[in-house]
Amino acid sequence: MAAIASINASQAGAFAAAATVLSADDTITYNGSKKQLLVLDNTTGGSLTCTIDGDGGTTVQAPGIGIVDISAGLAIVVGANSSVAVVLGSVRAYCQGVVHLKGAATLKARVFEL
Repeated sequence: MAAIASINASQAGAFAAAATVLSADDTITYNGSKKQLLVLDNTTGGSLTCTIDGDGGTTVQAPGIGIVDISAGLAIVVGANSSVAVVLGSVRAYCQGVVHLKGAATLKARVFEL
């Protein structure tokens, strides 16, 4: 399990943005005071699913819906030879506590702080 460091993207011009190859369970640090963008790259020939799962999230109150169980995390499918990006603030309910990226060994990940 590796802790994936955020990349400061509020720089002028070009900057290094190295990807981390995921194992079965890695962590990121969610910072609600920053706009963070998680980018997942799949360079394999098959679809992979990455689950964002904060260990502090169990249920949330959703307006107009009621209580929603988020304990299983948020599954994000990344198709073969594709990339997917997620603004973490838009899924912040899944980013409570220690945030794990699970089940997506071989995906490449970057977390940009904008």
